[in-house]
Amino acid sequence: MGIRLGCIADDFTGATDLANNLVRAGMRVVQLIDVPAAGTERAVDTDAVVIALKSRTVPAADAVEVSLRALSWLRSQGAEQIYFKYCSTFDSTPAGNIGPVTEALMDALGTDFTIATPAFPDNGRTVFKGHLFVGDMLLSESGMRHHPLTPMTDSNLVSVLGAQTTRAVGLIDHSVVADGAEAIRARIGALREDGCGMAVVDAVSNDDLVRLGAAVRGLPLVTAGSGLAIGLPANWGFKPSRAAAQLPPPGGHRAIVSGSVSVATNGQVLQYLRGGQPAYSVDPLRAAAGEDVVGQALAFAESHLDDGPVLVHSTESPDTVRAVQGRLGAAEAGELVERTLARIAQGLVDRGVRQLVVAGGETSGAVVRALGVTALRIGPQIDPGVPWCAAALPDGDTLHITLKSGNFGGPDFFTAAFAALNEESS
Repeated sequence: MGIRLGCIADDFTGATDLANNLVRAGMRVVQLIDVPAAGTERAVDTDAVVIALKSRTVPAADAVEVSLRALSWLRSQGAEQIYFKYCSTFDSTPAGNIGPVTEALMDALGTDFTIATPAFPDNGRTVFKGHLFVGDMLLSESGMRHHPLTPMTDSNLVSVLGAQTTRAVGLIDHSVVADGAEAIRARIGALREDGCGMAVVDAVSNDDLVRLGAAVRGLPLVTAGSGLAIGLPANWGFKPSRAAAQLPPPGGHRAIVSGSVSVATNGQVLQYLRGGQPAYSVDPLRAAAGEDVVGQALAFAESHLDDGPVLVHSTESPDTVRAVQGRLGAAEAGELVERTLARIAQGLVDRGVRQLVVAGGETSGAVVRALGVTALRIGPQIDPGVPWCAAALPDGDTLHITLKSGNFGGPDFFTAAFAALNEESS
């Protein structure tokens, strides 16, 4: 039997976020890093596969190309439904990439309609009357308005998505969603008759997502943040089970690598520093000037690993990030930080780190590639949207790793993560 649900995620932390919700709903999930080579057979027996891409901020044409390759591989494995996963803050620009990728997937699947909702109420992301809220604030008033690559200054998702697509975009508002799956299906039918190819869907609670999940059972393609994942597994008869999240017991040293510049991660780094635990700050300007920042960070970490966890971070305030970008260029600064942190993470693993927290989507992508990780088994949840995972290193050893979206997790996430992993295995 082929996989039930095939998922395409536009970044690495988003992929584990999605996989986490599927596991909590009872599915066994494997996350693959990038698209497997053509002709690759499915290596594991699993219910869902999530292919993690690094396509959120690349040129739209590149995002479309790699997403279509992921779709082709998932269909070759028998995937019954396709799920395109993007960030719960709808990270994008007028050029994409959410709209162009969605349209390309629709065309490839031969479907004339799909839905879009980044809602994830467990993490404070809700959609009402088509507007996205982060906690009690409109998206346009949140910290996302300062994002260095995808600043979100419009909360109206109908207009945001409409600017990225050639298809008409409609709305399925909360009054319809509250009436249940049949009402949602009826609204979909009406929108189709009106010529709409996509619809933003309101969701302010998990119950809304469960109703929506039942309503889209027959759609070849759904697009969403990770929240919709709680409503889909029941369509195949899955129920929540702890067995789906079992991982081997952890060991080795502990470390944290943080490259996110989000408000949430800034707070987590600050909380960690206040605790007086060992931390090393990576300065991109020093790295750009040719200093051996990687060697310095690893020398610092090596002297503290026995007392860990050790934090290595480049997390800074928006003003500091803008100043660095002004000196180096936005893309150049981002790539420099990613390369530097990935090399540091590789050095940490070489020095015996086997429990690793990585914060930031772009950083996570760079780290797992540097480590040669090709697949992750999804384990228990730390905070909503953030699970521990197990990966086989090239030498056969097991690495426990969590890839945290910059926007997710409470202030004490770094210390809570290790406590959760070791409690789960005890």
